[in-house]
Amino acid sequence: MTLWTPFTVGAMELPHRLAMAPMTRDRSLTDGAPSELNVEYYRQRASMALIITEGTQPSDDGQGYLLTPGIYTDAHIAGWRKVTDAVHAEGGRIVVQLMHTGRISHPDNTPHQRTPVAPSAIQPKGVMFTTGGPQEMPVPRALTADEITGVVDEFRYAAAAAVAAGFDGVEIHGANGYLLHQFLSANANNRTDQYGGSVTNRIRFTAEVTSAVASEIGADRTGLRISPGNPYNDITEHDTHDVYPALLDTVDPLGLAYLHVIQGPDEELLQRMRQQWSTALIVNRAGTPLDTRFADLDSGLADVVTVGATALANPDLPHRIRTGAPLNEPDPATFYGGDHRGYTDYPALTTTAAS
Repeated sequence: MTLWTPFTVGAMELPHRLAMAPMTRDRSLTDGAPSELNVEYYRQRASMALIITEGTQPSDDGQGYLLTPGIYTDAHIAGWRKVTDAVHAEGGRIVVQLMHTGRISHPDNTPHQRTPVAPSAIQPKGVMFTTGGPQEMPVPRALTADEITGVVDEFRYAAAAAVAAGFDGVEIHGANGYLLHQFLSANANNRTDQYGGSVTNRIRFTAEVTSAVASEIGADRTGLRISPGNPYNDITEHDTHDVYPALLDTVDPLGLAYLHVIQGPDEELLQRMRQQWSTALIVNRAGTPLDTRFADLDSGLADVVTVGATALANPDLPHRIRTGAPLNEPDPATFYGGDHRGYTDYPALTTTAAS
């Protein structure tokens, strides 16, 4: 079975092909530094071929949700160093996902209380949970061209900080309706300068961020996540067959460690990207059975597959799959925020047997 065949992803040697998808858990400290609870959570899941952390903001402007971690201060670096040391001590590999939420934010959730930034001043539909309860997300402030250059530098700085914190690499979040995805999508980006309008212009920001991170820490430590056609966070895309091949044409020559695709219903586009992409392709088919995902490995469509909630609920997931053991069921009520419950208290097989 291809699942258990070792594979090289950039600078990382993976012992098998089952990785942990990034999942926001809202359990960091108020200053964005990881807590001891975060250390234990990631340590428990070190048997995954690769851990991709929850979305981690590269700056104050990048924060959208309460209690999400950052990677741009000394306290952040020190907190993440405890996480990476714990994962490496268990023989694991871990990369940080850099996530700038852009317009999917609220001033009450950020350290500086400023209006969210975005490619254009277009208000997203939906509400944001804040300390004051659910609130409508405001109209964001459109970034100037000079400010966009500054945001690229924030990603560069955060990538360097991630290496200082001991991470094996960085995944750039270009999916799920956050800042990079907002630039790619015409419904969130109505700019008329070099960052808007044509496909070439709309992919420019994502390409610049990716190039900056790769040049800072090495392409073999850099991954990019995309979600073509994903409507999450009020995104509408009608030209995915133009945008994403053009984006891959631009970033593939960098020789990145991997491309991570959140797969929707467009199998034709995924097959096209498989042919177009020259390094490792990681595929996430959220909500599908494990056997369906593993079939992508056997067919060669994916080199590695990621799982989210199943890895959350089963800290020893590879061992359970190898032995045919039953799986713990995830509890959606404890996904976001809270304490150890639904976070570090899911039992491993050894714990269950001891009980």
